Amino acid sequence: MQDTKINFSGSNDYVASEELMRAVNIAIALEKPLLIKGEPRTVKAMLAQSVAKALDKELIIWNIKSTTKAQDGLYVYDVVQRLYDSQFGTDGVDDIKKYVKLGKIGDAFSSEKQVILLIDEIDKADLEFPNDLLWELDKMEFYIPETGETVKAKKRPIVIITSNAEKELPDAFLRRCIFHYIEFPNEELMKEIIKVHFPDLEDNIIKQTIAAFYYVRSLRDIQKKPSTSEIIDWIQALTISGIPVEKITKEIPFAGVILKKNEDIDALERSKKRSTFPFN
Repeated sequence: MQDTKINFSGSNDYVASEELMRAVNIAIALEKPLLIKGEPRTVKAMLAQSVAKALDKELIIWNIKSTTKAQDGLYVYDVVQRLYDSQFGTDGVDDIKKYVKLGKIGDAFSSEKQVILLIDEIDKADLEFPNDLLWELDKMEFYIPETGETVKAKKRPIVIITSNAEKELPDAFLRRCIFHYIEFPNEELMKEIIKVHFPDLEDNIIKQTIAAFYYVRSLRDIQKKPSTSEIIDWIQALTISGIPVEKITKEIPFAGVILKKNEDIDALERSKKRSTFPFN
């Protein structure tokens, strides 16, 4: 069993809501994966980094791509290298273990200490990918037929899974997870997040930046709304350039930092010419 006394209460470099902290602690206590959904680039992966830092545990990250298969996270058997070695008479070619390399889940299971395992952006893989991990994440073990070995978790890892909600995940997989949706931060929470990244930034600059940023997000014609990471990048651009505070809302400079589509930048420029533009 997990040590139920483990308690996550946030960290100095990550602003977590009360609901999110409760979800983390419930997942730890119940020994279930924590599934985090939210808009792309809402710094979901940073949660795992924050949990690892707060609990003083190693973080193992498995970044999922469209071509990733479930077995990649367990182990990889390099049959090509073994065949190559056999052709050139390399010693030890009969030792199959030499050609088996553990994946990120295998590394987490093999660790002598409890680790944080982040499975990042699980919805990028194919639809069957989550179901292919049900047994391993539930039983905390997997079998390697090439060597006849079963790899069992020495210390049950704390599993955090992120999804951008680009596709639905299987019901069977969802039933085994503690679910939490990260809402986009309101203005008050965004102010706290900005202060974590820019502790010396003047309040007036924060106020003007937030006002302009949330105005851009509110535009109907915007196809790709800017995220938390974009406002952080934007503030960096504004501070480096030395733009006067009053121009932040009136001109919304460096729009290309927060908007990534030409159509969205055009929509912003059109809105600035309207009589309803709030910063005239």
